[in-house]
Amino acid sequence: MTIDITGLPQELIVFCPSPLAELGAALHALSEPAHHPRLHAWTTTTAAALEPELADRLHEADFMWNSTRADILLPARPRETLTEELDDLDRLDDETFVGAALEISCNSKYKNGAPSPLVDERMRRRALDLAAARGPRQATVVERMLADPPGTRAWIRRLLEDCDEAFFADTWRRVSVQLAADARHKTELMRRKGLAEAVSAASSAMTLEEDERGSRIVVDKLVQGRTSAEGAGVTFVPTAFGWPHLFAPYAPGWHPVVQYPVPTRDLGGAAATEDVKLRLEAIAHPMRMRLCRSLARSSHTTSELADAYNITAPEVSRHLAVMKKAGLITTQRRGRYVLHQLDVSVVARLGSDFLESVLR
Repeated sequence: MTIDITGLPQELIVFCPSPLAELGAALHALSEPAHHPRLHAWTTTTAAALEPELADRLHEADFMWNSTRADILLPARPRETLTEELDDLDRLDDETFVGAALEISCNSKYKNGAPSPLVDERMRRRALDLAAARGPRQATVVERMLADPPGTRAWIRRLLEDCDEAFFADTWRRVSVQLAADARHKTELMRRKGLAEAVSAASSAMTLEEDERGSRIVVDKLVQGRTSAEGAGVTFVPTAFGWPHLFAPYAPGWHPVVQYPVPTRDLGGAAATEDVKLRLEAIAHPMRMRLCRSLARSSHTTSELADAYNITAPEVSRHLAVMKKAGLITTQRRGRYVLHQLDVSVVARLGSDFLESVLR
Protein backbone atom coordinates (compact mmCIF):
# COMPACT_ATOMS: atom_id res chain seq x y z
CA MET A 1 0.00 0.00 0.00
CA THR A 2 1.17 3.54 -0.64
CA ILE A 3 1.03 6.88 1.18
CA ASP A 4 1.40 9.84 -1.18
CA ILE A 5 3.65 12.48 0.41
CA THR A 6 4.35 14.59 -2.67
CA GLY A 7 5.27 18.14 -1.58
CA LEU A 8 4.82 17.33 2.10
CA PRO A 9 7.13 19.41 4.36
CA GLN A 10 9.39 17.28 6.54
CA GLU A 11 8.07 18.92 9.70
CA LEU A 12 4.71 17.20 9.04
CA ILE A 13 6.36 13.76 9.23
CA VAL A 14 6.45 12.78 12.90
CA PHE A 15 7.90 9.85 14.85
CA CYS A 16 6.24 9.67 18.27
CA PRO A 17 5.04 6.99 20.74
CA SER A 18 1.36 6.82 21.68
CA PRO A 19 -0.05 5.28 24.87
CA LEU A 20 -3.44 4.60 23.22
CA ALA A 21 -1.82 2.91 20.21
CA GLU A 22 0.34 0.80 22.54
CA LEU A 23 -2.70 -0.16 24.61
CA GLY A 24 -4.41 -1.25 21.39
CA ALA A 25 -1.37 -3.36 20.49
CA ALA A 26 -1.32 -4.90 23.97
CA LEU A 27 -5.04 -5.72 23.81
CA HIS A 28 -4.54 -7.37 20.43
CA ALA A 29 -1.71 -9.49 21.86
CA LEU A 30 -3.98 -10.56 24.73
CA SER A 31 -6.78 -11.55 22.35
CA GLU A 32 -4.50 -13.27 19.81
CA PRO A 33 -1.50 -14.62 21.79
CA ALA A 34 -0.66 -17.08 19.00
CA HIS A 35 0.33 -14.11 16.83
CA HIS A 36 2.89 -13.05 19.42
CA PRO A 37 4.91 -16.01 20.72
CA ARG A 38 7.66 -13.70 22.02
CA LEU A 39 5.10 -12.10 24.36
CA HIS A 40 4.00 -15.43 25.81
CA ALA A 41 5.14 -14.66 29.34
CA TRP A 42 3.46 -11.23 29.38
CA THR A 43 0.17 -12.36 27.79
CA THR A 44 -0.11 -15.41 30.08
CA THR A 45 0.65 -13.47 33.26
CA THR A 46 -1.57 -10.52 32.36
CA ALA A 47 -4.54 -12.64 31.26
CA ALA A 48 -4.35 -14.73 34.44
CA ALA A 49 -4.42 -11.60 36.61
CA LEU A 50 -7.47 -10.00 34.95
CA GLU A 51 -10.62 -9.74 37.02
CA PRO A 52 -13.35 -11.90 35.42
CA GLU A 53 -15.63 -8.89 34.92
CA LEU A 54 -12.93 -6.95 33.06
CA ALA A 55 -12.03 -10.01 31.00
CA ASP A 56 -15.70 -10.36 29.99
CA ARG A 57 -15.90 -6.72 28.88
CA LEU A 58 -12.69 -7.09 26.88
CA HIS A 59 -14.17 -10.09 25.12
CA GLU A 60 -17.28 -8.08 24.22
CA ALA A 61 -15.24 -5.24 22.70
CA ASP A 62 -12.45 -7.24 21.07
CA PHE A 63 -13.85 -6.65 17.56
CA MET A 64 -11.93 -3.34 17.73
CA TRP A 65 -8.52 -5.02 18.09
CA ASN A 66 -8.84 -8.77 17.51
CA SER A 67 -8.19 -9.44 13.83
CA THR A 68 -6.56 -6.07 13.22
CA ARG A 69 -6.91 -2.61 14.79
CA ALA A 70 -9.66 -0.01 14.55
CA ASP A 71 -8.42 3.37 13.32
CA ILE A 72 -9.66 5.08 16.50
CA LEU A 73 -6.90 3.25 18.41
CA LEU A 74 -4.13 4.79 16.28
CA PRO A 75 -4.02 8.52 17.11
CA ALA A 76 -2.83 10.86 14.40
CA ARG A 77 -1.39 13.23 17.00
CA PRO A 78 -0.04 11.24 19.96
CA ARG A 79 -0.14 12.81 23.41
CA GLU A 80 1.85 12.33 26.57
CA THR A 81 -0.91 10.51 28.45
CA LEU A 82 -3.66 8.05 27.71
CA THR A 83 -6.20 10.44 29.24
CA GLU A 84 -5.31 13.17 26.74
CA GLU A 85 -5.65 10.76 23.83
CA LEU A 86 -9.01 9.52 25.10
CA ASP A 87 -10.10 13.16 25.39
CA ASP A 88 -9.18 13.63 21.72
CA LEU A 89 -11.18 10.52 20.89
CA ASP A 90 -14.19 12.01 22.67
CA ARG A 91 -14.04 14.98 20.28
CA LEU A 92 -14.81 12.78 17.25
CA ASP A 93 -18.40 12.98 16.03
CA ASP A 94 -20.55 9.88 16.52
CA GLU A 95 -20.65 8.99 12.82
CA THR A 96 -16.87 8.96 12.50
CA PHE A 97 -16.33 7.10 15.77
CA VAL A 98 -18.91 4.38 15.09
CA GLY A 99 -17.86 3.84 11.47
CA ALA A 100 -14.23 3.42 12.51
CA ALA A 101 -15.00 1.30 15.57
CA LEU A 102 -17.00 -1.17 13.48
CA GLU A 103 -14.60 -1.29 10.54
CA ILE A 104 -12.97 -4.65 11.24
CA SER A 105 -15.74 -7.20 11.32
CA CYS A 106 -18.94 -5.19 10.97
CA ASN A 107 -18.28 -2.87 8.03
CA SER A 108 -16.16 -4.39 5.27
CA LYS A 109 -16.92 -1.39 3.00
CA TYR A 110 -15.32 1.07 5.45
CA LYS A 111 -12.02 1.30 3.54
CA ASN A 112 -13.93 2.36 0.41
CA GLY A 113 -15.40 5.40 2.10
CA ALA A 114 -18.83 3.86 2.78
CA PRO A 115 -21.23 5.98 4.86
CA SER A 116 -21.54 5.41 8.60
CA PRO A 117 -24.16 2.87 9.71
CA LEU A 118 -25.61 5.66 11.85
CA VAL A 119 -26.82 7.51 8.74
CA ASP A 120 -27.18 4.78 6.11
CA GLU A 121 -29.83 2.09 6.61
CA ARG A 122 -28.18 -0.39 4.27
CA MET A 123 -24.86 -0.11 6.11
CA ARG A 124 -26.73 -0.39 9.42
CA ARG A 125 -28.32 -3.68 8.38
CA ARG A 126 -24.98 -4.91 7.07
CA ALA A 127 -23.24 -4.08 10.35
CA LEU A 128 -25.90 -5.90 12.36
CA ASP A 129 -25.80 -8.95 10.07
CA LEU A 130 -22.00 -9.21 10.21
CA ALA A 131 -22.01 -8.69 13.97
CA ALA A 132 -24.57 -11.48 14.41
CA ALA A 133 -22.31 -13.82 12.47
CA ARG A 134 -19.51 -13.10 14.95
CA GLY A 135 -21.56 -14.19 17.94
CA PRO A 136 -24.21 -12.96 20.38
CA ARG A 137 -21.85 -10.85 22.50
CA GLN A 138 -20.59 -8.83 19.57
CA ALA A 139 -24.11 -8.50 18.21
CA THR A 140 -25.27 -7.06 21.53
CA VAL A 141 -22.47 -4.48 21.67
CA VAL A 142 -23.03 -3.41 18.06
CA GLU A 143 -26.78 -3.09 18.60
CA ARG A 144 -26.08 -0.95 21.65
CA MET A 145 -23.56 1.17 19.76
CA LEU A 146 -26.00 1.87 16.93
CA ALA A 147 -28.87 2.61 19.32
CA ASP A 148 -26.93 4.68 21.86
CA PRO A 149 -23.58 5.92 20.45
CA PRO A 150 -22.77 8.33 23.34
CA GLY A 151 -23.49 5.70 26.00
CA THR A 152 -21.46 3.02 24.21
CA ARG A 153 -18.56 5.42 23.66
CA ALA A 154 -18.53 6.18 27.37
CA TRP A 155 -18.55 2.42 28.05
CA ILE A 156 -15.54 1.92 25.74
CA ARG A 157 -13.65 4.76 27.42
CA ARG A 158 -14.28 3.28 30.87
CA LEU A 159 -13.07 -0.09 29.57
CA LEU A 160 -9.79 1.38 28.33
CA GLU A 161 -9.33 3.32 31.57
CA ASP A 162 -9.93 0.14 33.59
CA CYS A 163 -7.31 -1.65 31.48
CA ASP A 164 -4.91 1.18 32.25
CA GLU A 165 -5.52 0.76 35.96
CA ALA A 166 -5.39 -3.04 35.90
CA PHE A 167 -2.21 -3.60 33.89
CA PHE A 168 -1.36 -1.05 31.22
CA ALA A 169 -0.07 1.86 33.33
CA ASP A 170 2.72 -0.33 34.68
CA THR A 171 3.43 -1.76 31.22
CA TRP A 172 3.56 1.73 29.68
CA ARG A 173 6.07 2.89 32.29
CA ARG A 174 8.35 0.02 31.30
CA VAL A 175 8.13 0.36 27.51
CA SER A 176 7.62 4.11 26.98
CA VAL A 177 11.28 4.95 27.55
CA GLN A 178 12.35 2.53 24.81
CA LEU A 179 9.68 3.78 22.43
CA ALA A 180 10.54 7.44 23.03
CA ALA A 181 14.22 6.69 22.41
CA ASP A 182 13.38 4.91 19.17
CA ALA A 183 11.22 7.83 18.00
CA ARG A 184 14.02 10.30 18.80
CA HIS A 185 16.51 8.15 16.90
CA LYS A 186 14.29 7.98 13.80
CA THR A 187 13.65 11.74 13.96
CA GLU A 188 17.37 12.45 14.13
CA LEU A 189 18.04 9.98 11.31
CA MET A 190 15.45 11.75 9.15
CA ARG A 191 17.05 15.13 9.93
CA ARG A 192 20.61 13.99 9.18
CA LYS A 193 20.21 11.42 6.41
CA GLY A 194 16.74 11.96 5.01
CA LEU A 195 13.33 10.35 5.14
CA ALA A 196 14.31 7.29 3.11
CA GLU A 197 16.84 6.26 5.76
CA ALA A 198 14.37 6.84 8.61
CA VAL A 199 11.57 4.91 6.92
CA SER A 200 13.71 1.88 6.11
CA ALA A 201 15.17 1.97 9.63
CA ALA A 202 11.64 1.84 11.07
CA SER A 203 10.89 -1.28 9.01
CA SER A 204 12.62 -3.05 6.15
CA ALA A 205 9.10 -3.60 4.78
CA MET A 206 8.82 0.16 4.08
CA THR A 207 10.55 2.18 1.38
CA LEU A 208 10.45 5.72 0.02
CA GLU A 209 9.89 5.96 -3.74
CA GLU A 210 10.52 9.17 -5.65
CA ASP A 211 10.08 9.76 -9.37
CA GLU A 212 8.49 12.20 -11.81
CA ARG A 213 5.04 11.34 -10.41
CA GLY A 214 5.98 12.45 -6.90
CA SER A 215 7.01 10.89 -3.59
CA ARG A 216 5.34 8.07 -1.70
CA ILE A 217 5.95 5.72 1.17
CA VAL A 218 5.39 2.11 0.09
CA VAL A 219 4.41 -0.43 2.74
CA ASP A 220 4.98 -4.04 1.69
CA LYS A 221 1.74 -5.73 2.79
CA LEU A 222 -0.62 -8.30 1.30
CA VAL A 223 -3.30 -5.61 0.86
CA GLN A 224 -3.91 -2.98 -1.78
CA GLY A 225 -4.56 0.56 -0.62
CA ARG A 226 -3.69 4.18 -1.31
CA THR A 227 -3.94 7.27 0.82
CA SER A 228 -2.58 10.80 0.78
CA ALA A 229 -0.82 12.77 3.49
CA GLU A 230 -1.57 16.08 1.77
CA GLY A 231 -2.21 18.80 4.32
CA ALA A 232 -2.17 16.36 7.24
CA GLY A 233 1.21 14.71 7.41
CA VAL A 234 2.24 11.19 8.43
CA THR A 235 2.69 9.89 11.97
CA PHE A 236 4.98 6.94 12.67
CA VAL A 237 4.23 5.24 15.99
CA PRO A 238 6.71 2.73 17.46
CA THR A 239 5.37 -0.27 19.40
CA ALA A 240 6.96 -2.85 21.67
CA PHE A 241 3.96 -5.18 21.28
CA GLY A 242 3.52 -5.01 17.52
CA TRP A 243 5.73 -7.60 15.85
CA PRO A 244 4.96 -9.14 13.35
CA HIS A 245 2.30 -6.56 12.50
CA LEU A 246 2.86 -3.34 10.59
CA PHE A 247 -0.32 -1.25 10.67
CA ALA A 248 -1.02 1.50 8.15
CA PRO A 249 -4.67 2.73 8.07
CA TYR A 250 -5.73 4.09 4.71
CA ALA A 251 -9.45 4.88 5.01
CA PRO A 252 -10.58 8.12 3.32
CA GLY A 253 -10.44 11.15 5.57
CA TRP A 254 -8.03 9.68 8.14
CA HIS A 255 -4.62 11.11 8.86
CA PRO A 256 -2.08 8.46 7.74
CA VAL A 257 -0.54 6.62 10.71
CA VAL A 258 2.00 3.79 10.56
CA GLN A 259 2.57 1.69 13.67
CA TYR A 260 5.86 -0.17 13.36
CA PRO A 261 7.46 -2.69 15.76
CA VAL A 262 10.66 -1.57 17.42
CA PRO A 263 13.62 -3.78 16.49
CA THR A 264 14.69 -6.62 18.73
CA ARG A 265 17.98 -8.47 18.74
CA ASP A 266 16.57 -11.87 17.86
CA LEU A 267 14.75 -10.77 14.71
CA GLY A 268 16.17 -10.64 11.22
CA GLY A 269 15.01 -8.20 8.58
CA ALA A 270 11.49 -8.58 7.27
CA ALA A 271 11.41 -10.53 4.00
CA ALA A 272 9.53 -8.94 1.12
CA THR A 273 6.24 -10.67 0.32
CA GLU A 274 7.43 -11.28 -3.25
CA ASP A 275 10.54 -13.05 -1.92
CA VAL A 276 8.40 -15.28 0.30
CA LYS A 277 6.20 -16.13 -2.71
CA LEU A 278 9.21 -17.00 -4.87
CA ARG A 279 10.71 -19.22 -2.16
CA LEU A 280 7.49 -21.12 -1.52
CA GLU A 281 7.00 -21.69 -5.25
CA ALA A 282 10.63 -22.78 -5.62
CA ILE A 283 10.53 -25.49 -2.98
CA ALA A 284 7.03 -26.67 -3.97
CA HIS A 285 8.39 -28.51 -7.02
CA PRO A 286 9.09 -32.19 -6.16
CA MET A 287 12.43 -32.31 -7.97
CA ARG A 288 13.64 -29.11 -6.33
CA MET A 289 12.68 -30.53 -2.96
CA ARG A 290 14.85 -33.56 -3.73
CA LEU A 291 17.70 -31.35 -4.86
CA CYS A 292 17.41 -29.47 -1.55
CA ARG A 293 18.11 -32.72 0.27
CA SER A 294 21.54 -32.95 -1.33
CA LEU A 295 22.27 -29.22 -1.34
CA ALA A 296 21.51 -28.96 2.38
CA ARG A 297 24.18 -31.53 3.21
CA SER A 298 27.07 -30.19 1.14
CA SER A 299 27.91 -28.24 -2.00
CA HIS A 300 27.45 -29.95 -5.38
CA THR A 301 28.17 -29.25 -9.02
CA THR A 302 25.48 -29.38 -11.67
CA SER A 303 26.94 -32.59 -13.08
CA GLU A 304 26.95 -34.28 -9.68
CA LEU A 305 23.29 -33.46 -9.15
CA ALA A 306 22.36 -34.62 -12.65
CA ASP A 307 24.11 -37.93 -12.06
CA ALA A 308 22.59 -38.39 -8.58
CA TYR A 309 19.00 -37.81 -9.74
CA ASN A 310 19.27 -39.24 -13.26
CA ILE A 311 18.22 -36.06 -15.03
CA THR A 312 20.08 -33.91 -17.56
CA ALA A 313 22.48 -31.13 -16.59
CA PRO A 314 20.29 -28.49 -18.35
CA GLU A 315 17.32 -29.63 -16.25
CA VAL A 316 19.38 -29.24 -13.10
CA SER A 317 20.51 -25.80 -14.23
CA ARG A 318 16.92 -24.67 -14.77
CA HIS A 319 15.93 -25.83 -11.28
CA LEU A 320 18.98 -24.17 -9.74
CA ALA A 321 18.19 -20.91 -11.55
CA VAL A 322 14.71 -20.84 -9.97
CA MET A 323 16.16 -21.54 -6.53
CA LYS A 324 18.89 -18.94 -6.96
CA LYS A 325 16.37 -16.29 -8.05
CA ALA A 326 14.43 -17.06 -4.86
CA GLY A 327 17.58 -16.60 -2.77
CA LEU A 328 17.61 -20.21 -1.59
CA ILE A 329 21.08 -21.24 -2.74
CA THR A 330 24.59 -19.84 -2.77
CA THR A 331 27.25 -20.55 -5.38
CA GLN A 332 31.03 -20.44 -5.34
CA ARG A 333 33.66 -21.17 -7.98
CA ARG A 334 36.43 -23.62 -7.23
CA GLY A 335 38.79 -23.73 -10.18
CA ARG A 336 36.74 -24.75 -13.20
CA TYR A 337 33.88 -26.03 -11.05
CA VAL A 338 30.85 -24.10 -9.79
CA LEU A 339 29.49 -25.44 -6.52
CA HIS A 340 25.95 -24.88 -5.29
CA GLN A 341 24.66 -25.16 -1.72
CA LEU A 342 21.38 -24.53 0.06
CA ASP A 343 21.34 -21.41 2.23
CA VAL A 344 20.07 -23.14 5.35
CA SER A 345 19.58 -19.88 7.28
CA VAL A 346 17.15 -18.56 4.63
CA VAL A 347 15.20 -21.81 4.54
CA ALA A 348 15.05 -21.91 8.35
CA ARG A 349 13.40 -18.47 8.37
CA LEU A 350 10.87 -19.32 5.67
CA GLY A 351 8.12 -20.32 8.09
CA SER A 352 8.46 -17.17 10.18
CA ASP A 353 8.83 -15.03 7.03
CA PHE A 354 5.59 -16.47 5.65
CA LEU A 355 3.80 -15.91 8.95
CA GLU A 356 5.07 -12.34 9.16
CA SER A 357 3.96 -11.64 5.58
CA VAL A 358 0.38 -12.70 6.21
CA LEU A 359 0.19 -11.00 9.62
CA ARG A 360 2.12 -7.80 8.77
